[in-house]
Order: sequence, then C-alpha cells, then structure tokens
Amino acid sequence: MRINEGIRVREVRLVGEEGEQLGVMPIRDALKIAVEKSLDLAEIAPTAKPPVCKLMDYGKFKYEQAKKDREARKKHKTVEIKEVKLRPNIEDHDFETKSRNAQRFLNDGDKVKVTIMFRGREITHPDLGKALCLRLAEFCKTEANVEREPKLEGRNMIMILTPVKQI
Repeated sequence: MRINEGIRVREVRLVGEEGEQLGVMPIRDALKIAVEKSLDLAEIAPTAKPPVCKLMDYGKFKYEQAKKDREARKKHKTVEIKEVKLRPNIEDHDFETKSRNAQRFLNDGDKVKVTIMFRGREITHPDLGKALCLRLAEFCKTEANVEREPKLEGRNMIMILTPVKQI
C-alpha cells in the first residue's frame, strides 16, 4: 500500500476518515488536506480510474492489521498426526492403554495413525492385524472416523483415524 508522497498520480478520488466521499482532486490538494488533519493519505484502490485514496492514521491501521493477524493465528489450530504402534499379539491390558492414548489424542483434535508392526513370520497373518485395527476403531468409534482403512505397507499395516469434531 502506497502512502503520502509515495503516490505517483495526478488526480485521486479522496475518501474521508469516516468513509465519506470528498471528490476527485489533484494529489497536491489531497496531501494538503491530510497534513491539515494530521493524517496520512493511503492508496486503497490503485487500479481504479482515478485511484482511490483514504485519509487515515496509517500507524494505527498497521497496528490494527497486525492485531487481527495475531488473533487469527491464535484461533488457528494445526492438526497433528499422532502415532499409536501395536503388535498383532498384543495383550488386552496393553491394547486398552494404547486405545486410551488414541482416544486422548482424538479428543485433543489430532489425527491418529495406527501402525501394526509385523515381525518375522507374523506377516503371514495380516488378518490378525486388520482385526486389531478394526477393534481399535470400534473402541474409539464415538471420538473417531476412519479416514483410511487398514492397509498393508511392507511389514506394517496402517490405518488413519480422524476426530469426529474437527476443531
């Protein structure tokens, strides 16, 4: 945004502080009005014919914009992917602990990547891994939707759960 002497045109359409139209005038007159009112002349629509300029306190305007940007960043939540790793022959208590961790991650608004790790000859029983993934999805069904069904990738089976209520 160009301001004050940075505006290089002959005529501008001037808008007052409150948004009232002050008309089309030479840039010298617009700058003189801005100086009299102790304000800045800011070009808000440079492509218009003639360009539109507004009387404003540019420092205050920049401060308000920065404040709005900070508020927007504060409200923006980045969704992280948390991972829960399991083995096909996991014990019930260990499974419940891992499932509670997954529920906690989902309640915090994060996605959960469920990884079933196969070692040695366990890879010959992918149905056990799929059943374990579906059991975890059932355990977390109130907090999660299955974004990606269980799929075997190398020696790991991967499933992705997303929170029901996106924050």
